[in-house]
Amino acid sequence: MTGKDQAELSRLLRAAIAGDERAYADFLHRIAALVRGFVRRKIVQGGVDPEDVVQETLLAIHVKRHTWRVDAPVLPWVYAIARFKLIDAFRRRGRRIEVEIDQIADTFAEPEAETVSERDIGRALDGLPPAQRSVVAAISVDGRSIGETAAKLGVSETAVRVSLHRGLAAIAKRFGRP
Repeated sequence: MTGKDQAELSRLLRAAIAGDERAYADFLHRIAALVRGFVRRKIVQGGVDPEDVVQETLLAIHVKRHTWRVDAPVLPWVYAIARFKLIDAFRRRGRRIEVEIDQIADTFAEPEAETVSERDIGRALDGLPPAQRSVVAAISVDGRSIGETAAKLGVSETAVRVSLHRGLAAIAKRFGRP
């Protein structure tokens, strides 16, 4: 920004303070672009929206424009306000850092499939009476249907269902599940 540009901004703000609305609109438009660049350079990580800081800065300039000394350069005054608004935004954000989930999704571990060893299955079945053990093993371990199990054991399907239910309930109770 040249000295001529700074002088023009000072002239626009003086005119705005005197009541020239067109000069004020031009001043705010030019300052917004400068503040936007300043803020974007200062924000290196997420969590603070640069546009929010720009809007807060413009609002503060509007509210405090009477505090600008007309004989002083305008840009140091504007950048000081922008810097304070940026600090306020960082304070509101706190120490947390926001990261898009897509950026780190490939670092998550895949859920492990729950596996049960034959020893665990044997341990669960060992506490059952022989008839229940045969039914639970045929259906839950071997994957047979109720009808297949009934035919293999030579009992009714109702008897298989009752044995399965009682056997699974006994296993659940033994391992602490009601």
